[in-house]
Amino acid sequence: MVINMDEYVKVEIDGVIKEYPKGTSLLEISREDTPKDGGDFILALVNNKLRELTKKVQKDCKIRFVTTGEDAGHKTYTRGMILVFMKAIYSIVGKENIDKVYVEYSLKEGIYCQPIMNLPVTKELADKIKLKMRSYIEKDLPFVKKTIGTDDAIELFKSYAMYDKEKLFRYRRVSKTNIYNLEGFEDYYYGYMPPSTGMLQWFDLIQKDEGLILIMPDKKKPRQLQPFVFPEKLYQTLKESNEWAQTMEIDTVGALNEAIVAGKLNELILTQEMFQEMKIGEIAAMIKESGKKLVMIAGPSSSGKTTFSHRLSIQLKTHGLVPHPIGVDDYFVERDLTPLDEDGKPNYEALEAIDTESFNRDMSALLEGKTVELPSFNFLTGHREYKGNYKTLGPHDILVIEGIHGLNDKLSYSLPKESKFKIYISALTALNIDEHNRIPTTDLRLLRRMVRDARTRGADGTKTISMWPSVRRGEEQNIFPYQEEADIMFNSALIYELAILKSYAEPVLFGVSRESEEYMEAKRMLKFLDYFLGVNSDVVPKHSILKEFIGGSCFKV
Repeated sequence: MVINMDEYVKVEIDGVIKEYPKGTSLLEISREDTPKDGGDFILALVNNKLRELTKKVQKDCKIRFVTTGEDAGHKTYTRGMILVFMKAIYSIVGKENIDKVYVEYSLKEGIYCQPIMNLPVTKELADKIKLKMRSYIEKDLPFVKKTIGTDDAIELFKSYAMYDKEKLFRYRRVSKTNIYNLEGFEDYYYGYMPPSTGMLQWFDLIQKDEGLILIMPDKKKPRQLQPFVFPEKLYQTLKESNEWAQTMEIDTVGALNEAIVAGKLNELILTQEMFQEMKIGEIAAMIKESGKKLVMIAGPSSSGKTTFSHRLSIQLKTHGLVPHPIGVDDYFVERDLTPLDEDGKPNYEALEAIDTESFNRDMSALLEGKTVELPSFNFLTGHREYKGNYKTLGPHDILVIEGIHGLNDKLSYSLPKESKFKIYISALTALNIDEHNRIPTTDLRLLRRMVRDARTRGADGTKTISMWPSVRRGEEQNIFPYQEEADIMFNSALIYELAILKSYAEPVLFGVSRESEEYMEAKRMLKFLDYFLGVNSDVVPKHSILKEFIGGSCFKV
């Protein structure tokens, strides 16, 4: 028998080249390999482009399989679970009893979902939906993708009463879109899907207030569920932001685009900025009433901590207080004493990178009424400098301390707890792509940082994206574990800002080389920004947190 080699393709995996018949699926090929991080193969990088495992190889290529322990794989696992959840809740409750189901926001390893329907949300209902989801997973049902015209998609989702999706697609420039079908239930999802339900083994579903929390594994242990500790303060902050967005009728990208087209952007910006100013004023009043002398502000990268600190200081002055900003970064250890991370690189986000002894000595002396010369850190030389910045606290003086470790009592170990007022700040966007597709808060912060890095540090998109995983690891170790210890949380996200950031971020993202490892993430972010109508930034007030990133702030940031 003569074998026609034209019917075979060469596939390179981990430096090993094998031959497969043309038309072999990536899923079939993946079964010959074993994941190394404890997860499961759920996607593939084919010649540095993400592909679903249902795709078939038709030509020579280089493949790396992506697991559920990686960011892209974890997002895909989550996406698949949401579609399974949607099919189950519509099956149990009935389409006729459901107005819509919002997939709202992330609560650690959980996603809060809010059904708007004729029936109450109970533990019994949650258990029924979970049982139905488990039955779909045991059947190992395929996620079937089909491509239809955008106009057809608009009509399809209108017939399903998914009006947020209908509105979203009205502003799409592409002529085609992908729809996923799970045993007759059709929906649209931003991103890739698993090949089938069978690999979605680990999940839970619990009832909370009027909603349901879909719990999944984290990336570190993708094959097991961790005990779910409910983050009450984070939940209340997110709930308030979402309720406000829904009151404004700007809770999805389609609604934002509609407001822009209708000429309502200026009013929306002014309303949002006034709402934030009101919240900052409320926090200042709480600090005044508490009588505390130390305001400790912490939050993840690109949360707008600097601008928030300035605006809070102004509000504190209106209450008769005299604020003094203190940057924890000014207490960095000498550059050559900076601890190293697991890769042998300087770890500037570790607590050990701060001279906590000097920090506590100075803050304690100030609280005791002594005069203290405060340092400033020279980031060019890597040395702490003293330039005559003397401080003495008067009866109305208050220290506003900003740094990533602000909520960790190990930073301020010698300072009395009763003197500390702790504030956690983050950009917790209340805007979703549509009712079933969330916008991760990390995406907003990455775009903010990318725009600021390009403007102030001359850093290209490749560098910012390459550093982001390290930044995220630092946040997970040093910030997120302490967020529930805050006295108050402040949400710095602006409901309109992605429409502004679009024009700043796109040139930076287009500058990422197709050959680089960072291209995959840049391409994902470009596709994400394509949902938004871009607008001019001239109408953004100079005191806005957004100005910290795009430039033009009235504060020194």
